[in-house]
Amino acid sequence: MHGHIHSFETLPIFGELGSRDNSRPSRPSRRAVPLVGIVRNPRSHRNKGVSPEMADCSNILTQTPRTRQELHYTLAEFARRGIDYLVVDGGDGTVRDVLSAGADIFRDDWPTFIVLPKGKTNALAVDLGLPNHWSLSEALHAANGGKTIWRRPLRISPADGSTQCVQGFILGTGAFTIATEAGQEAHRRGAFNSFAVGLTILWGVIQTLFGGARNAWRACVPTRISDPHSGARLPYHGDGSADERYLTIATTFERFPLGARPFGRSPAPGLKLAVIDSPIRWLVALLPAMMFGFNLPVLSRKGAQRFSARMVEMDIGGPFILDGEAFPAGRYIVEEGPQLSFVVP
Repeated sequence: MHGHIHSFETLPIFGELGSRDNSRPSRPSRRAVPLVGIVRNPRSHRNKGVSPEMADCSNILTQTPRTRQELHYTLAEFARRGIDYLVVDGGDGTVRDVLSAGADIFRDDWPTFIVLPKGKTNALAVDLGLPNHWSLSEALHAANGGKTIWRRPLRISPADGSTQCVQGFILGTGAFTIATEAGQEAHRRGAFNSFAVGLTILWGVIQTLFGGARNAWRACVPTRISDPHSGARLPYHGDGSADERYLTIATTFERFPLGARPFGRSPAPGLKLAVIDSPIRWLVALLPAMMFGFNLPVLSRKGAQRFSARMVEMDIGGPFILDGEAFPAGRYIVEEGPQLSFVVP
């Protein structure tokens, strides 16, 4: 199984100059009829050939930006209009693009989000407890009832202090990159959502267990994880080089596809990391069990580490995946982003 994922050569710059706007959008008092801004991705899996919902309503502003600059302009216009709800009509990648494009517009003061899960995996929908088929009218009815929960995305920015950033919900390196490519192939063969995730995990475990030394699934990536304040580095307990890691995953999710519990039965809110130092075969064989909460002290002593943090520095020698697309190697600060409100059923 080998697919294709889009790779960025640099962190994307949104807007004409990519500069941070210091003016705050004004938020009007609550309207009797809420103003709703929709960012619709017509290329998302379940949007193809389908007309947008409620497009003829005067309080519904539907936009389909096709470039990062257009998306930035759309969100700036939504902020100027003071929308009450920001609807993302697409998949996880569309959510990531909206959060990244709007970082310098809304900063820490975003409107309430409504996510219509139209992508191929929709991992965020699983975390939020959304049904796979959720209409805009159903979401607005739930919003009217005040049904919301809070989440913080990841914010990834260069460690040199640049104002560029991307924001999303699940970051991965090493074997996670190969798994994402395999997931794209699973999508092409008709597998979606949790089924595609399960199939990809099974394929990765098989390849890692039985593959030879040159098998891409057994490769490690230069990865140094440290505390940006103290400089203390995450200990290494694997069988290879201390400067390399087999797999690193960072997320703020609290619920996962297939009912997985990679961070235990009651994971803490906010940034969490799971790291496997090297592809020790018996350790990889236990990966499915670890994903569903299995944990013993011997696992961490052999390089399977799980921990929470508010912020980490990651020096990555290969591309990292954020919500389905690849971004370039580099030294980054990974931290919790703004607190966001999401409408839920």
